[in-house]
Amino acid sequence: MSSALTDLFPHPIVQAPMAGGVSVPRLAAAVADAGGLGFLAAGYKTADGMYQEIKQLRGLTGRPFGVNLFMPQPEYADPAAVEVYAHQLAGEATWYETELGDPDSGRDDGYDAKVAVLLDNPVPVVSFHFGIPSSDALESLRRAGIFTLVTATTPEEALAVQYAGADAVIAQGVEAGGHQGTHRDLPEQDGSGLGLLSLVAQIRETVTLPIVAAGGIMRGSQIAAVLAAGASAAQLGTAFLATHESGAHDVHKQALTNPLFVRTELTRAFSGRPARGLVNRFLREHGPYAPAAYPEVHHLTAPLRKAAAKAGDAQGMALWAGQGHRLARELPAGQLVEILAAELDAARTALSGKGDLR
Repeated sequence: MSSALTDLFPHPIVQAPMAGGVSVPRLAAAVADAGGLGFLAAGYKTADGMYQEIKQLRGLTGRPFGVNLFMPQPEYADPAAVEVYAHQLAGEATWYETELGDPDSGRDDGYDAKVAVLLDNPVPVVSFHFGIPSSDALESLRRAGIFTLVTATTPEEALAVQYAGADAVIAQGVEAGGHQGTHRDLPEQDGSGLGLLSLVAQIRETVTLPIVAAGGIMRGSQIAAVLAAGASAAQLGTAFLATHESGAHDVHKQALTNPLFVRTELTRAFSGRPARGLVNRFLREHGPYAPAAYPEVHHLTAPLRKAAAKAGDAQGMALWAGQGHRLARELPAGQLVEILAAELDAARTALSGKGDLR
């Protein structure tokens, strides 16, 4: 298995790129300096906004890092269904004293411009969510010296990633917080995702690419488990969301371990695409009626989410979190990497029969 990826960072720990202002440069720098792979999230940013964050991150660390891009989405949403959902959300707009967003605010997330910037200013690693780049794009990035990863949620998607020419695959289990990176958004498959260990094992037998395992990982012992299942590294999002350097709203950080939020659920309520978050009032009231319409619903609810965050109202925010959220530790990100690495070493020692299995 290629070590081109894991040679970039001492510990097999990847900080997941969390869009929406969470994966800020200071977080990626802290993770990188501690020996993990830090990531910037370019989703929902302009190409220039991404470039400015890359410049800022380079000023904070000399270690390798990654940038994540969202793939453009096909136009298949039903405008009538979006309009009906907008009417349903009218009461939310009144409550938060704001207007609903324009559902037609764009669907390609500035993808081509961002790829052009990265080709002109290469970074060590680029990952992709919601689909697969063209083989030509992946080859151009490789020629620029960029290592490419693409998210897959099934063995079939992983095989398509390999055929396209990516360097590695991110195996995202159904436990993962935030958006599921399915290549096609099929409502009839909602809730049918594979658990991470099963997914990693199946992908390991399907492709020869290195695997980065993602989904619900919060402890070093879980990293050891996915490595034993065939992954080369583990990607953690929720674990880093609670760290000091994370750009997440304080209300979001506190909600991870708040006993008021006892479980997570996959929902289309906030974005129109399945995403795992803490179950709050907004999710309960609107999730059952949200259409399959991404990014239309994302644009529609953006002002509501912003207003709820400004008011400190956790019941109206998109509280993205994985199934392991109750295990979150509010620590500096670098210290978390060190603790995870120590837990991983302890787990490996125990599994080798040289230590206490308790």
